[in-house]
Amino acid sequence: MLMSYFASLNPASFFNALPSNIAQGLIWGVMALGLYITFRLLDFADLTVDGSMATGGAVTVVLTTNGWHIWAALLVATLAGVCAGLVTGLFHTKLGIPPILSGILTQIALYSVNLHIIGSANKALSVDKYHLILSSRNITRAIIAAALFCVVVIAIMYWYFGTEQGSAIRATGCNPAMSKAQGINIQNMKLIALCISNGIVAMSGGLLSQYSGFADVNMGRGAIVIGLAAIIIGEVIGDAVLGKHMDFKGRLTFVALGGVIYYIVIGIVIWLKMDSNDLKLFTAIIVAIFLAVPYLKAQSKNSFRRAAKRGAMMKVSQDSSANGKEV
Repeated sequence: MLMSYFASLNPASFFNALPSNIAQGLIWGVMALGLYITFRLLDFADLTVDGSMATGGAVTVVLTTNGWHIWAALLVATLAGVCAGLVTGLFHTKLGIPPILSGILTQIALYSVNLHIIGSANKALSVDKYHLILSSRNITRAIIAAALFCVVVIAIMYWYFGTEQGSAIRATGCNPAMSKAQGINIQNMKLIALCISNGIVAMSGGLLSQYSGFADVNMGRGAIVIGLAAIIIGEVIGDAVLGKHMDFKGRLTFVALGGVIYYIVIGIVIWLKMDSNDLKLFTAIIVAIFLAVPYLKAQSKNSFRRAAKRGAMMKVSQDSSANGKEV
């Protein structure tokens, strides 16, 4: 039975699907870069992304089908994501609503907003009728375009978060009380970070809608989990590869690559002919494993250090006893 199962697996089918996995992984890598701003730099649990990603896709498809140039449509989609992040930020900073609830409220509201934008549950975007930046029809072009978006976003983020305002955002996420004491307006920093984050997420939603050929109100469902998976996977692998040499630029690069690795793993799961209904389960397991790796690694190091310390203390005690007997 087991031999027949492995015999039924065709390696060629996996390698044929690999370019598509890489293209999708790079698009989600853009999304992960946006989520990285709130999740790591601001330390803000933002659940808006599930809604803002769908908003980006909806705006891109609707404007494109109504005669807008694809780049203009993508720009407006990005601005729509900025507005979504602003709403979440205002809920939190002006109304005192906790971060998680602020994101959930905006996410729920965006579902209705997206329905109004699209006019239905979904809307198609034909690659034959419109000139798109990327699509699944041309995987090579899609990979190149998505990779260029990742490079540009990484370069801009690396530059921006090295500026005075970007450093203020990082300081706000690191220590809000101290930042406030130093004269930083932490509320404004949160608003700016949420706007930038959701703008990038909406842009990735616009890219995903082009690649998929449609926009759907549910296309952002579970985006927070995939984005976190990309961040965690990228950080773990980056730390393993670069170690102490991991800088901010390298961390951003590995976050984008984390999306690619995640989709390759999902491709392997599909290739192994596992039930597609279990994909969310496998996603949760993958994220849990990569989340546990740094903790278990730290625990292992601490255990060895404690053992070495106990061994050294025992040796000192034995030497002291031996010296006492000699005297």
